[in-house]
Amino acid sequence: MTQNILSSSADIARVSTAEEGALRAASPVAVRLWLWILAALVFSMVVVGGATRLTESGLSITEWKPVSGVLPPLSAADWAEAFDKYKQIPQYAKMNAGMTLDSFKTIFLWEWSHRLLGRFLGFALLVPMVWFWLRGQLSAYLKPRLIAILALGGFQGFVGWWMVKSGLVDRVEVSQYRLATHLLLASITFAALIWLAVGSSPSKSEASMPAQSRMKISALALMSLAFLQIGMGALVAGLRAGLTYNTWPLMDGRLVPPVSDLTSVQPLWRNLFENITTVQFDHRLGAYVLLVFALWHALDAFVARPRSQTSIRAVAVAGLVAGQAAIGIVTLVLMVPIWAGILHQAFAMLVLATIVLHFRRTGEACSLGSVGSSAPF
Repeated sequence: MTQNILSSSADIARVSTAEEGALRAASPVAVRLWLWILAALVFSMVVVGGATRLTESGLSITEWKPVSGVLPPLSAADWAEAFDKYKQIPQYAKMNAGMTLDSFKTIFLWEWSHRLLGRFLGFALLVPMVWFWLRGQLSAYLKPRLIAILALGGFQGFVGWWMVKSGLVDRVEVSQYRLATHLLLASITFAALIWLAVGSSPSKSEASMPAQSRMKISALALMSLAFLQIGMGALVAGLRAGLTYNTWPLMDGRLVPPVSDLTSVQPLWRNLFENITTVQFDHRLGAYVLLVFALWHALDAFVARPRSQTSIRAVAVAGLVAGQAAIGIVTLVLMVPIWAGILHQAFAMLVLATIVLHFRRTGEACSLGSVGSSAPF
């Protein structure tokens, strides 16, 4: 009798897991393609945002006009007015005094493109979502999550302007705190879209390996470390910390800077966010931790079951993390040329996307394997 009860419970678990898998994979091809396109647009937003930061363009538009701001200045008078407004902020007086109108147009168009892409992204999310919703092509699983992403996107627009405002008075750059918030919100949105796109796409079934639960936990840890590293990278960018200590692996001839340099700001917690030496050292240390953990995770997966999908993904993640570390070193040693800075930020998003995909698939294999199901993801 006990055996029958256990068997029945297992059958129920199989049905429940299979139904959940079917719910996630039931999205039509058009919906799945749309989710991947949205993720690609967020990726583009992050890359253009990085270029905007590296070219010191973010403060060139001193107003927030959600509707009329869609169009750039169209006449000589409009350009002169926009330039005059830029001349009123500290960045012009302290960094760009004597800038020509043509040079101003260059930085203006970078920031305008970033904002326009954000508006287009909102349109690309809202309109198809309404269309798919009315046609009954969105599952109950997707609907609340898409609404949450839409709300997050709207909030991101507000955070973007909140960030810009921090650099219009008494500063020549935006607050590193607000820059980190802006980038992390974009990264969360990107990761959420990757998560939904992967979960809504069919995949080859994969039996659970003996260490699958451990793989799932370590994949989650990898994702958490990636987010932390992205946040620390934003602090480096906000403080222009990449323009100092341009040697590797040593910082000013030392592997670890003097404690007095790492703790020179009071109170001590502010060193984590405002001390250039500490911020760069933390970013370096975070890269080492992420790389070592990714290599251990890949080795663990390969030993547990070589040539499985989980181990192949884990090795790919480790390879990408190693590549990102190499790009970071080149970017630092070359004193952050624009092309290297953009590549570093773009590759960070690629690493994050791969880790999210790996975590999602590993978790699904763990759930299916725990009840002996071979249902497709």
